[in-house]
Amino acid sequence: MTAEIICIGTEILLGDILNSNSQFIAQELANLGIPHYYQNVVGDNLDRVHEVIKIASERSQILIFTGGLGPTPDDLTTEAIASFFQAPLEEKPEIIEDITKKFAERGREMTANNRKQALIPQGAQILPNLAGTAPGMIWQPMANLTILTFPGVPSEMMQMWRDTAVPYLKSQGWGQDIIYSRMMRFRGIGESALAEKVHHLFSLNNPTVAPYASLGEVKLRVCAKAKNKETAENLILPVAKEIESIAGEDYFGYDDDSLASVVGKLLQQKGQTLSVAESCTGGGLGAMLTEIAGSSSYFMGGVIAYSNQVKIEQLGVSQTFLNEYGAVSAIVARQMAKGVQEKFKTDWSISITGIAGPGGGTDTKPVGLVYIAIADFDRQVESYELRLGEKRGREAIRYLSSCYALDKLRRELLQHYKR
Repeated sequence: MTAEIICIGTEILLGDILNSNSQFIAQELANLGIPHYYQNVVGDNLDRVHEVIKIASERSQILIFTGGLGPTPDDLTTEAIASFFQAPLEEKPEIIEDITKKFAERGREMTANNRKQALIPQGAQILPNLAGTAPGMIWQPMANLTILTFPGVPSEMMQMWRDTAVPYLKSQGWGQDIIYSRMMRFRGIGESALAEKVHHLFSLNNPTVAPYASLGEVKLRVCAKAKNKETAENLILPVAKEIESIAGEDYFGYDDDSLASVVGKLLQQKGQTLSVAESCTGGGLGAMLTEIAGSSSYFMGGVIAYSNQVKIEQLGVSQTFLNEYGAVSAIVARQMAKGVQEKFKTDWSISITGIAGPGGGTDTKPVGLVYIAIADFDRQVESYELRLGEKRGREAIRYLSSCYALDKLRRELLQHYKR
């Protein structure tokens, strides 16, 4: 038994809105143990929606539609489904009553085009929408095929899914197992190198192991199917432990862990504090740190020293060194780290200075050249040079610089705590 997600809306194809509905439904299907192998996005066109339904209904047993349930002419999901299966539409008085009531509560009068939202195929069940005017439906137009429709508004769709769709699917015998996964996160190793180290695990059937790459880190998803979460976790745990052992310090966390949250936990464990001095990242590193709830217990603050004058006046950077080596240099990065550590009286500090581009690079100091420095609680300072390359683009360079800085601090903390 497999499900397929079909999102309808030209605005999605144009990139005007982010298709978060597919992600939510995919995660919910996994929680119910219902596999799904295909997702589709199709514009507001009757013939193309028919094409998608034809293909999907031949390979999947549950079709989940989002979008196209509104009152305007381009909202044609229900019409397209009914016409494909050659089923007549019928107006449901209870839907008219519900829409009329909702308009009245808002001090408005229902317009004629809203009656369109009360039309569903004969034999379909109403999937109520408590928040909006667009109800969905649950329909079995043929043997071994169930169709569920939802509005495109994420908040409405989510509530309808949880309140009605999940109980219905469970009542039909689906959702007896769950698909549970742990997303393991790595930094400092490439996808191919990590895959080579754990390749023997890719042949497992339950749990399964699959690699993913994203900007600034590599991920391994360990996924198990079982009757409940506890059983799935027991299947995943020994595999995850083996991967952790193989990866060593390149592994930094799983699921919602981030470099910033992991660094925060390490600092809290030792009751230590951190400050930052940023130039090319413009506060991006501080933003990562302060995204973590409770970070005020260890993150004291920072200085965005974008100009040389601020570097001199706020961080005590030497004018002589700036003239001789330039703002983007190892020695200036070290002085920035020392200056902010003294300013905030913290155990640790990080500094970042670099050329994020797109302009400002030279032959000797190209775009993507970044220096990072870390000062520890013994007032020892180490600096690191990064050459990230101009082709990555400004935002990627800034983001990767912050990630690299946090990862270097994480490794420093781990080494210090081992002593």
